[in-house]
Amino acid sequence: MEFAFHFCNTLAETGIMMALGNVLKSSAPPVVLCIGSDLAIGDSLGPLTGTMLRRQEGFRGFVYGTLRSPVTAKEIGYVESFLRKTHPRSKIIAVDAAVGEEADVGLIKVIGGPLRPGSGANKKLGKVGDASILGIVARKSAFSYSLLNLTRLNMVYAMAETISSAIGAYACRGIDADRKCL
Repeated sequence: MEFAFHFCNTLAETGIMMALGNVLKSSAPPVVLCIGSDLAIGDSLGPLTGTMLRRQEGFRGFVYGTLRSPVTAKEIGYVESFLRKTHPRSKIIAVDAAVGEEADVGLIKVIGGPLRPGSGANKKLGKVGDASILGIVARKSAFSYSLLNLTRLNMVYAMAETISSAIGAYACRGIDADRKCL
């Protein structure tokens, strides 16, 4: 199952939140694994999202991967095992930047299943996550990695804001209407 929303769409946040609810169906606080690096703007979507989630007041979940402590694609092999042992009841939401077709740049995709980080750079790494959120930040080409350095920070930042707000809203679901998610 896959859902896609353009980051400029005013309903993207709500759509992402509802898509997560549709694919995860869990009451336990989620684990959000934000994959990427701050060495290339395009690859910083995950760490930016993680940093924004950590700063959300009252976020009900666990965040791994921030600008201060990034989780790169190379670490996925042992991170997945660690997360499953540390948070056995929680679902893992993996967030990563991706490359795609020119027309798909700016889309945020929610996928019911794991993602394979580094696949845009032709890396053969393990899969991670119960649900995946991919932000298409550049077009796929033979030089995809160099294109990640030419990606506009404004777009990546706006995508991270939308994704972090949607995950925060998803984590707050099920709270009584009389109580705020604090």
